[in-house]
Amino acid sequence: MSAEKLKVPVFDEHYGHWREMMENLLRAKQMWNLVDQGIIEPSVGVAKSEAQKKTLADLRAKDLQVKHYLYQAIDRVTFEQILDQRTSKSIWDAMKQMYEGNAHVKRSMLQKLHRDFEISEMKASESITEYFGRVFMVANQMRSNRETMTDQKIMEKILRTLTEKYMFVVVSIEESKNTETMTVDELRILLLVHEHKFRKPEKEVEQVIKMEQGDNSGIRGRGRGRGRMSMN
Repeated sequence: MSAEKLKVPVFDEHYGHWREMMENLLRAKQMWNLVDQGIIEPSVGVAKSEAQKKTLADLRAKDLQVKHYLYQAIDRVTFEQILDQRTSKSIWDAMKQMYEGNAHVKRSMLQKLHRDFEISEMKASESITEYFGRVFMVANQMRSNRETMTDQKIMEKILRTLTEKYMFVVVSIEESKNTETMTVDELRILLLVHEHKFRKPEKEVEQVIKMEQGDNSGIRGRGRGRGRMSMN
C-alpha cells in the first residue's frame, strides 16, 4: 500500500493507540521529522541564500500538510484547545501534555488497569469471543501506557479464569500443548471448538424436552377425554 493511500487515524481519546498510529502515518509519508524535531527557524536579521529560502519554504509547506492531518484526526473540542498552536510540533506536544498526563496520573491509571486485569473472570453468560475481547481490551490499554504485557501472560490469565465447564478443557490443553509456544489464535480456536460442542448438546436437550412436554400434554388431553366418555 502506498503512503498516499494511508488513512488518517481518528483520535478517539485513547491517546497511546492514536499516537502510535499517527506516528506510523507520518513516518510513512516521510514527515515525522517535522513533529519530532520541528522547523528550525533562522535567527532574525541573518541573511539567507536562495537555496536556504527554498528549503525553509518547502518545510513550512510540509508542516502545513502535517497540521492538516492532525486537524483531520481530532474533533472540534480538541481542536479548540490547540487552536493557538502554530506548528505541527507544538500541536503534537500540546496533545501529549493534555492526554498522556504526568507520571502520577499514569501510575494511577496503570494501577486501575492492573486491578481490572487481575479481577477479570469469565461470566457464565459470556462467550469465548466476548471474554477474549474484554481481557484484551484491558491488556491493550496497559500496553498503550508502556506496560509490558505479553500474549503468554494474557493466555495464562484466560486459562485461569474460564468458567467451571471449561476446566477439563484447560487441563487437557495444559497436558497436551506447550502453552509457552501456543499462539493466542490457537488457544482461542481450541476454546471455540469446545464451546461449540457444549452448545450443540444443549440444543438437542431442549428439543427433547419440548417433544416430551408435547407428548405429555397430548396424553393428559386424551386422558381427560376418555374420562368423560366413560362417564357417559
